[in-house]
Amino acid sequence: MDIRNIAIIAHVDHGKTTLVDQLLRQSGTFRANQQVAERALDSNELERERGITILAKCTSVEWRAKDHAVRINMVDAADGPMPQTKFVVGKALRRGLKPIVVINKVDRPDARPEAVHNEIFDLFALLDANEAQLDFPTLFASGREGWAVTELDGARRDLAPLFELIVAHVRPPEADPDAPFSMLATTLDYDPYLGRVLTGLIHSGIARINMPVKSLARDGKVIEQARLTKLLAYRGLDRRPIEEAQAGDIIAVAGLGATTVADTICAPEVTTAIHADPIDPPTLAMTFSVNDSPLAGRDGSKLTRALSPSGCIVKPRAMSRSGCAKTPRRTRSRSPGAANCSSAS
Repeated sequence: MDIRNIAIIAHVDHGKTTLVDQLLRQSGTFRANQQVAERALDSNELERERGITILAKCTSVEWRAKDHAVRINMVDAADGPMPQTKFVVGKALRRGLKPIVVINKVDRPDARPEAVHNEIFDLFALLDANEAQLDFPTLFASGREGWAVTELDGARRDLAPLFELIVAHVRPPEADPDAPFSMLATTLDYDPYLGRVLTGLIHSGIARINMPVKSLARDGKVIEQARLTKLLAYRGLDRRPIEEAQAGDIIAVAGLGATTVADTICAPEVTTAIHADPIDPPTLAMTFSVNDSPLAGRDGSKLTRALSPSGCIVKPRAMSRSGCAKTPRRTRSRSPGAANCSSAS
């Protein structure tokens, strides 16, 4: 089967999940009478509540008997490139990937697709894109309406232009099916029945259920040895169990307890880890330390007033100049609904 692997990069609320909905529908993934909620990939409760995508998702569609999964840089026709777009696109360009630009929501009244197209070119130039990356193909689309065109005045029918551009522009994965099995873990998930689930691209060989494997850190150090207790393939919205997977496919595996993102899962005879970019450090760091100020541990004991359990304001006993204790005066409670009371000394 001919495979195309892609990633959709877009800022929050620029329509990537809505576009994927239409890609799934128009590829025939859903039955004609199947009821599917909007933004089907936003399956997390918090995502459904807020209407935004938080967790990375994987899916696949079959179009004209070919399996596809691709990289699309998609921006809003009104907002243009945003900070999140810049950060992630910079990573993709540094890996040498050639982008497809989809300017979404061109049906909005405030859309400015020509200006946004120029902003995207400036952004790529700022990120040191090479000549091949700057010569990117562009589509104008409406993810909600389910159409894409190469020209703004073109016929707005369906997403066939996007499918065709993906097949023509994105190269098949460079994988060696005859070499020993190796895959790079790029996403970490947890299942209450399977435990740790790692998703990644198979770079070489064939993965089979219950086959012995080991995991390597980025420096080649062995992390653990285990067996692939479960192989899962992404088919539409489902993650289906499979018996084996070929090089070039994106799958999820279970059976490893210490392996994480950027580690290599491979056959026992493999000794070299797959090159992986390190995980970026956090942009904000906070330290919660023990209070070591000069006044630490010296809590105050002098109070001016306090509330009794009944809600009355109690003034502490005060001393007269002669050293005798004064009797506190009666004070009316300021809390709503509380009865009057006297403070006991």
